[in-house]
Amino acid sequence: MNNSDNAPANPESCSHDCGSCSSNCGERKTSCNLRVPPHQGSSIKKVIGIASGKGGVGKSTITSLMAVALRQQGLNVAILDADITGPSIPKGFGLTEHAKSEDNAIVPCLSKTGVKVMSINLLLDDQNEPVIWRGPMIAGVVKQFWTNVLWGDVDIMLVDLPPGTGDVPLTVFQTLPIDGVVIVTSPQQLVAMVVAKAVHMAEKLAVPVLGMIENYSYIKCPKCGEIIHPFGKSSTEEAATELNLPILGSLPIDPEIASSFDAGAIESANMEIIIPIVSHIQSLI
Repeated sequence: MNNSDNAPANPESCSHDCGSCSSNCGERKTSCNLRVPPHQGSSIKKVIGIASGKGGVGKSTITSLMAVALRQQGLNVAILDADITGPSIPKGFGLTEHAKSEDNAIVPCLSKTGVKVMSINLLLDDQNEPVIWRGPMIAGVVKQFWTNVLWGDVDIMLVDLPPGTGDVPLTVFQTLPIDGVVIVTSPQQLVAMVVAKAVHMAEKLAVPVLGMIENYSYIKCPKCGEIIHPFGKSSTEEAATELNLPILGSLPIDPEIASSFDAGAIESANMEIIIPIVSHIQSLI
């Protein structure tokens, strides 16, 4: 058997569970369109996924900054925190209360400026309790965050994806109407290598990749203004060229932003550097 797009990657090991497989093979018994509608009380115009090849690149911080910048434009903004085992979005916004239910639906929590947030940490009795679940259960919860949450009117929803190419990104890409994915990376060559995996996954599932954001790109000396590249020469530009993707922007290592996130005050952080990136993304969707 040839290795075409219509052939299963490994016919002998096929589980016939088409819902958890990205292969568009001749054995597929269900439609490739696995999208499900959101809660009937929700109207969501645009959905953007924020992804990374690996953890530790500041993806959740960038998601939060993007949400705040969009909210400052007067848009109705929501964040679906799909990182079930490592949720951090509520921390950045200082959200500690539990999400409530209304008419058999979950109501997302509101930040100080009105950003709607849904995260597993808003449902747990103890936010420090680990979520020790297998992949299918975690993916099921993320799907419920889309179908069972009363989001209301949303202009742009940001989906903070866990790193890598596992069950959750697969579920999100297949079931949510993703208008585009932003890939967050850092200058190291290793990160650029694994970013390609995330990009190729999105491409295989016909999800548009809008471009890359390089985080931790440089440090600006507060005294003399000198730009320092602590990780050496960046490999992001080379990776972006190979993947035929634009670099949407570069963000520095900024202790003030990190402190704001840790203090639950990301909404008070300086938005100057993220605004051009957000505008660029809006022009692409």
